Amino acid sequence: MSFFILHTNDFHNKLTPEKAERIRELKQSLGDRCLLLLDAGDAISAGNLNYHLRGEPILDLMNACGYDAMTLGNREFHFTKVGLRCKIGRATFPILCANLYEKDSSITYSRPMDTYFASSPSLPLQPAFIRTAPLQQKVLVVGLTVPMITARMASRSISAYLFENPLKVAVEMIPRLQAWVQPDLTIALTHIGVAMDRRLAESVPTLDLIIGGHTHELLPQGEWVGDTLIVQAGCYARHIGYVEWDFQRGRGEKGRLTARVEAL
Repeated sequence: MSFFILHTNDFHNKLTPEKAERIRELKQSLGDRCLLLLDAGDAISAGNLNYHLRGEPILDLMNACGYDAMTLGNREFHFTKVGLRCKIGRATFPILCANLYEKDSSITYSRPMDTYFASSPSLPLQPAFIRTAPLQQKVLVVGLTVPMITARMASRSISAYLFENPLKVAVEMIPRLQAWVQPDLTIALTHIGVAMDRRLAESVPTLDLIIGGHTHELLPQGEWVGDTLIVQAGCYARHIGYVEWDFQRGRGEKGRLTARVEAL
């Protein structure tokens, strides 16, 4: 038996109601075998600086599709607290980003483990997400985003938030989360581009799957770096990606993970 993970990225507000309904139907047709529907960021219409006070209607479409989680894209980020909440506030599913923190604090790797799986009043994101499959397999999903404002940039003075290097955070955080969760499958849901995804796979070889975005790549069958499969589904709601997970096969065994894309 196998499970499916559906994924999209970089809608840039091109998701129509018709395509949203198609995604919902695809997920529904797989029933319990659809383990996750994930998005790798840059779904919304707003640019990096502006935001809409009433939020982003595309997130209502994604809610209706049944998305389980999304990683923060550069378009979803805003340097003010009000702007960030306006950009992502209409999502009813978790928004993930492990390498963003409040400017007056820092990323700590010694906090209580359960806090990695919940947002806070001051930061409406969470680093990671857990899904338990129907046969009790655990899937760990960790979000990583391209740094927009860092502690070394002059723009840090006007920002409520700062980004840490996603590779540094992944190397420190993912093994700790894996040790605590003991997942059967570990996914990095990233918005850092395929070149950085390759470096991530090399830096954290215990990752099973990287679902990426940002560079608008269409990887019809994915690509392998060691035992890590990297996938990305293009852009503008033209395609949806499928990853089939044969959980009865061991890590590194041929056919454990297979990827394909389908036009929407």
